[in-house]
Amino acid sequence: MATTQLTSAASSISAKGFTSFEGLRASNAVKLSSFSPLKLNGETRRSFRGLVLRAATTVTPKYTSLRPLGDRVLVKIKAAEEKTSGGILLPTTALSKPQGGEVVAVGEGRLIGKNKVEISLKTGTQVVYSKYAGTEVEFDGSNHLILKEDDIVGTLDTDDIKDLKPLNDRVLIKVAEIEEKTAGGLFLTDASKEKPSIGTVVAVGPGRLDDEGDRKPLSVAPGNTVLYSKYAGNDFKGSDGSNYIALRASDVMAILS
Repeated sequence: MATTQLTSAASSISAKGFTSFEGLRASNAVKLSSFSPLKLNGETRRSFRGLVLRAATTVTPKYTSLRPLGDRVLVKIKAAEEKTSGGILLPTTALSKPQGGEVVAVGEGRLIGKNKVEISLKTGTQVVYSKYAGTEVEFDGSNHLILKEDDIVGTLDTDDIKDLKPLNDRVLIKVAEIEEKTAGGLFLTDASKEKPSIGTVVAVGPGRLDDEGDRKPLSVAPGNTVLYSKYAGNDFKGSDGSNYIALRASDVMAILS
């Protein structure tokens, strides 16, 4: 994604000197915060206590519509949660970056071979997308994301990730619980607990399109226990505290039984 944030407090330098373009202009929210010397073992070192870089493109008010092209989708980004489930207000640095929003416009589709494939998503659909996908755009006073349809993980009609309906070749997996003890019965600390790469398939997409534009069914099915690549996919937390991961079927290495 085109937006990177590392946050902090106090004095700021504004980038008002950035070149602007007619219609599209770079957002001028570039800040360097709290730059101060730091003494360590008698040596003076410089440290950045905060850095904010916003590369979101701002569409000027004179443009009243934004139409994606090809297989791109325009998504209005869901606002980040400002409170925990217990009602505690979160500081800006603790706000989780949203990975969901509402489809507000779609492109005309794309050609695969000689066949034109239309985008399967409709306006108004709530979707979940890959964490670093797309380009952020500030349009009509709200933050939006322009991304390819293939970067959308799935549709979600509720607030619980377990209800995700994966798209294309995506697979939703409920991650196995982390072992709390060693084989000898010793309790493991959080730092020594190994991230699991085993889980149970909850839902699968319809499959990837081949060169002729036909769907190829996936080789895994709901209920399968699978082994997947450790650092693949996007991690999510369910409403019941369970961990889920959404990844491509190609990142599933084996079915366990």
